[in-house]
Amino acid sequence: MPKAKGKSRRHKYSYNLNRKRLYRSARRRAAPRIACSHIRHAWDPHKSVAQNLAEMGLAEDPNKAVPIPKKLLVSGMEVESDGQQPGKKIVRKPYVVNEMELEASLPEKKSNTLSQDLIDYVRYMIQNHGENYKEMARDEKNYYQDTPKQIKRKINVYKNFYPEEYKNFIASLKPEKMEVQ
Repeated sequence: MPKAKGKSRRHKYSYNLNRKRLYRSARRRAAPRIACSHIRHAWDPHKSVAQNLAEMGLAEDPNKAVPIPKKLLVSGMEVESDGQQPGKKIVRKPYVVNEMELEASLPEKKSNTLSQDLIDYVRYMIQNHGENYKEMARDEKNYYQDTPKQIKRKINVYKNFYPEEYKNFIASLKPEKMEVQ
C-alpha cells in the first residue's frame, strides 16, 4: 500500500519549540482560571473546587443544585416530588454571592458603537443621494461595492444606534434642499 502524500509534512520537527517548558507546565497542577474577581479573592488554593464553591454558596453542578422534579405515579395519579435535599451545606463566605448579586443588579453600560468610517460613509450617502439606494450603489465612494440592500442595511443600523443624531442630521439636510429649489 503506498504511503500517504501529506503524512511526512505533518511530522516535521520544530526547532523553535521549547519542550522542557511545555513538559514542566503540564506536570504542575493547574489552578482553575476564574473570571469573577469576587470568587478569585475568596478562593482557597488548598481546597478542592467543590469545597471552595460550597463555602461560597455556589453550586458545582447545576443539575444537582436544582434537580428536575421527578413525577411519581401513585395509584394512577401524578404527584410531583419537591426535590429538596435534607442536608444543607454551611455557607462560610456569603459575601461572595451578595457581591455578585449586587454587581448583576447594576444597569449594563451600552457599549454599542459604530466605526467613524461607517458613520461618515452613511452620512455622505444620505447627504448626496437621499433615499435612492441604487444611486448610492453606483457612487464612486462606494469602495466596498455594496449592493443597494447592503447600503440600506447599513443606514438602518446607523438609525438604530444613533436615533437622535440621525434625526438632527436629516433636519439639517432639509434647509439645504429648500435653498437649492
